[in-house]
Formats: sequence, C-alpha cells, structure tokens
Amino acid sequence: MLRHGQSEWNALGRWQGQADIELTDLGYEQARRAAQKLGMFDAIASSDLRRSRITATYIAEGLGIGLLDADPRFRETDVGEWQGLTHDQIERDWPGYLEAHSRPPGFESDISIVTRVTAALVDLAEQFPGGEVLVVAHAGVIRVMRRSHRVVDSRIPNLGGCEFIVRPDATEVITVGDVVELFEHGEIGEEL
Repeated sequence: MLRHGQSEWNALGRWQGQADIELTDLGYEQARRAAQKLGMFDAIASSDLRRSRITATYIAEGLGIGLLDADPRFRETDVGEWQGLTHDQIERDWPGYLEAHSRPPGFESDISIVTRVTAALVDLAEQFPGGEVLVVAHAGVIRVMRRSHRVVDSRIPNLGGCEFIVRPDATEVITVGDVVELFEHGEIGEEL
C-alpha cells in the first residue's frame, strides 16, 4: 500500500482528510516515475480520492496493469474540523491536542479505519488469491493500520508505504511487512 504523490495541500502543509485535492506538478512527476521503481502486480487498486486515483492511474499505465474500480474504503481518515487546517492553526485552536495525540469531535476513529481498510484488503486477497496487488491510498490509513498491528508508527512520505500480507483464512489475517520509500531524500523534488 503506497501513499499518493504530493498534493496541493501536502505542499501547503494542510490536513487533507477526505477533501478531494489535486496533485501538484511534483505529484504528477512522482506518479509518472513511480512505475519505473515498482515491480509487477496482478492489479492496482486505489482510494476514490483524486490524489490517489490519479497516482494509481499513472502507475497502472506505466506498468501496463489493469486498474480496479476506485474503492472508498481506502479513503484517508475523516479529520473532521481539522480538514484544511495547518499544524499551526490546529495548535492555535486546539492547544496541546497534537502533542497529546488527542482529536476533535468528528475525527474518524482508528477502529473505523481498521474495519473498513481490513475489509477492503480481504476482498482484494480473495479476488487475487496468492497474488500481489498495489493499493494507492493515504498516509493516515497506512499509519493507523501499522499501529493497529503493533508496528512502530513512522512518517510515510509521498510514494512511501508499507507491505501488508493478507491471509483471509489465517488466525492473524493481516501481517505487516516493511516500510518502503520509492524515492530517496532529494531524488525527486523537495522533501515532502
């Protein structure tokens, strides 16, 4: 599961949540170049939000792989009142919340994210048994999935992600693999 290319709000430092924000020119370039860094997959899936869908489309075209219908279960976390705000604005209006890992009313729970993303991953595993599917999604959902499986939380840069091994019939349905970063610092554009 990879995070989308840089979006306009990534570049501005705004919390996107489920806002449907366009990629920047750098984000388009990252999406185009990502196919050169990836191996082959049985299929490519994505969130239905523009930044992920466009990234997935460019990768699918570059690899010559089919793109599955967009799946809203892979959407970014609903961040409620924080959508569109910068870190400084959040700190001003909700002092100490970020440091304490507190969230405002209306912020989607981790349980909600894990439930919907796990269901989507299991559906893909059942559709492509023994296969490999690339999912282009969002940093927030990747991080929540990692934390829910007791894996150390880490920053997920644009076109970074994590491997999730899904075995629908196993006791532990999802096993978390390594963090991946397609681009090294400074390789393409600015640090994101």
